Amino acid sequence: MKKHNRATVADLLALRGKRQLTMLRVTSLEEAEAAERAGIDMVSVPPALLGPVFREAAPTPFAIPGLEYGDHVSAEDYMREAFKALKAGGDAVYCAASLQTIRRMRDEGIPVCGHVGLIPSKATWTGGFRAVGKTAASAFDVWRQTKTLQDAGAFAAEIEVVPGDVAAAISNRTSMLMISMGAGRGCDAQYLFADDVLGTTRNHTPRHAKVYRNFAAEYDRLQRERIAAFSEFAEDIRSGAYPERRHLVGIDEAELRNFLHRLEAEG
Repeated sequence: MKKHNRATVADLLALRGKRQLTMLRVTSLEEAEAAERAGIDMVSVPPALLGPVFREAAPTPFAIPGLEYGDHVSAEDYMREAFKALKAGGDAVYCAASLQTIRRMRDEGIPVCGHVGLIPSKATWTGGFRAVGKTAASAFDVWRQTKTLQDAGAFAAEIEVVPGDVAAAISNRTSMLMISMGAGRGCDAQYLFADDVLGTTRNHTPRHAKVYRNFAAEYDRLQRERIAAFSEFAEDIRSGAYPERRHLVGIDEAELRNFLHRLEAEG
């Protein structure tokens, strides 16, 4: 297999302040391949997507599989899954677990991306799915979260739905790679879900998302075509139009006569 150069943690950190990095959440091989061909720098992926086939589809993006909060309990659980993800082709892991767990992984050399601001798995503590950091006290809490993550050894942090000026001030005061999801250009990378970029969601599009295509309408069109094709198939069966002779395997007439003769003889 052809070897590809893939960015390392050190490479990404060296790009801070030089250019904005791009990041997408992808959940299929098709999306991963599209991210590869579009030149996306980083991808967030479900751990189950990783493996040789994933790296054939997307050999160069820096991949961060998410160790979803609640799927694992102990630090040992997180460690085990982190090593498994790295062996399967991941470059780092996303982890919203305790600082103790993050320290354990960092002590073993596992690159960890944490999360500050609106953390969906812990949103009840900050008032639900709403912006965080809109008051001085709340903004300072986000800074404290960032600093403790850095002290625990995380190399990066997703900062979600925080005012841009707050996120920029925090990004300027940390050595971590700050990945913005709705937190402005003052961070080091911009992160969106492929579902939002492609317009596959039907009900709510987050304020921070930008929709570039309308896949939902295309899926609706394909579903209508699917229903029409199935209906035509059923009608062909009822009318006798399917199967036609061209859909069947043939047999030489002499062989058929011989077969029928032997059937009658046994009858």
